[in-house]
Amino acid sequence: MPTVLTIANSFMTSTEISANYGSMFGNMTDEKKTFISENVNLKFIPDKVTFAQYKSVLILNSDYLLKFWNSVILTAPIVFAQLMVASIAAYGFTRWRGKGRDSLFFFYVILMLMPYQVTLVPNYLVSDWLHLLNTRWAIFLPAPFSVFLLTKFMRRIPMAVIESAKIDGANEWHIFWNICLPQCRSALYSIAILVFIDNWNMVEQPLILLNDVEKQPLSMFLSSINAGEIGIAFAAAVIYMIPGLLLFLHGEAYLVEGIAHSGSVKG
Repeated sequence: MPTVLTIANSFMTSTEISANYGSMFGNMTDEKKTFISENVNLKFIPDKVTFAQYKSVLILNSDYLLKFWNSVILTAPIVFAQLMVASIAAYGFTRWRGKGRDSLFFFYVILMLMPYQVTLVPNYLVSDWLHLLNTRWAIFLPAPFSVFLLTKFMRRIPMAVIESAKIDGANEWHIFWNICLPQCRSALYSIAILVFIDNWNMVEQPLILLNDVEKQPLSMFLSSINAGEIGIAFAAAVIYMIPGLLLFLHGEAYLVEGIAHSGSVKG
């Protein structure tokens, strides 16, 4: 319902939005905060459809597109790097039979369970020590935690298939590239979708690690839009949801399959 309400209100005129929600958003700019003493009218069908707010966001306001591309520049390398590192690490956890494999994998899971807020201060200190603060590398470098999902999925591949490939003369690279990765396509799609959504909506990392406002992503810019005209904020929020929504709709079947199969076999 909040999503439908956001989309519907993005096509309303400023006058209609003020008439419906003026009592609620009028207090955002007041120096003295007050409680709402009257009912708010939630409308899901505009009286008059207008695209003026989308024009203001996409054409009249260049800051939105700048922040949009900042989000793309930050998110795309993170997704690619996590897929690459997770694939290699998961293959190592699957093929390596050393004594410390289970202990190392358990340690990796413990790190994965920690929320980013817990490791934010150490990440800040390390970035400061490496002189990476206020650079995009401070956002790119923190270790990926997609290994668990891909490792559980990769262990579903029958060892007989891998042994047959070795008998035919395939080396480890050919087994990894031509056998394991094609069979992990759904898991890779799942990881790409989850990592994209997580980093597309990131707030803490750019807030702490990027001091330059020009380098900050769109997720940081939305807060400043909300403080202004609420109609433009509705349109900006709708456009902000489109990339994640399209990616989810494109890979929904892969996402369900990847998550379902990742926990169906013992590691």
